[in-house]
Amino acid sequence: MAIDLKKTLDAYQAKRGAFRLVEVPPMQYLMVDGTGDPNTAPAYAQALAALFPLAYGLKFASRKQLGIDTVVMPLEGQWHADDMASFTTQRDKSTWRWTLMIMVPEHVTGDMVEQVRAEAAKKKDASPSLLAVRFETLDEGLCVQTLHVGSYDDEAPVLDDLHTRFIPEHGLTMTGLHHEIYLSDARRVEPAKLRTILRQPVARAEASDF
Repeated sequence: MAIDLKKTLDAYQAKRGAFRLVEVPPMQYLMVDGTGDPNTAPAYAQALAALFPLAYGLKFASRKQLGIDTVVMPLEGQWHADDMASFTTQRDKSTWRWTLMIMVPEHVTGDMVEQVRAEAAKKKDASPSLLAVRFETLDEGLCVQTLHVGSYDDEAPVLDDLHTRFIPEHGLTMTGLHHEIYLSDARRVEPAKLRTILRQPVARAEASDF
């Protein structure tokens, strides 16, 4: 049976209606950057079409070469904009900058990524973003996260509560980029039932005893 890391790693655990501090260890990802509204920007669709073939290719290569079989991890995204109000109140998606990514297990190496990339590039329908995918380690450290159930557009009140109440009340400051983990497949799940982990890297203020 394939190992499902999202069920065993604490960094992938979150509860609806509760903010939780979690120490996220360094993890390695396939990543690709882009800008614009995820609903309409061609670059977004191209990024998806590059990430998933690589992730599945690594799954099969790991099983064949190393005898290790793992479930492909969910899509994740880091999101940022010059004005954070574009996430919490204005929802101006055209201004968003993003990094789409899929976490890969620690046994995956850079050489394996390049081997799988070379095979994927031979296919007629290879995404133009395939060569833009990078293999990097992300070290987020201390984070606050919660589980949001519902439409992506309904995240705004949760994020506003996180940014303006929970973080300052607990002597924390935001340090890294807003991070989302998509536990549901939006192509198959109705918006009201989508499950998304919302994560924000933070740091403790020096005087905080939290």
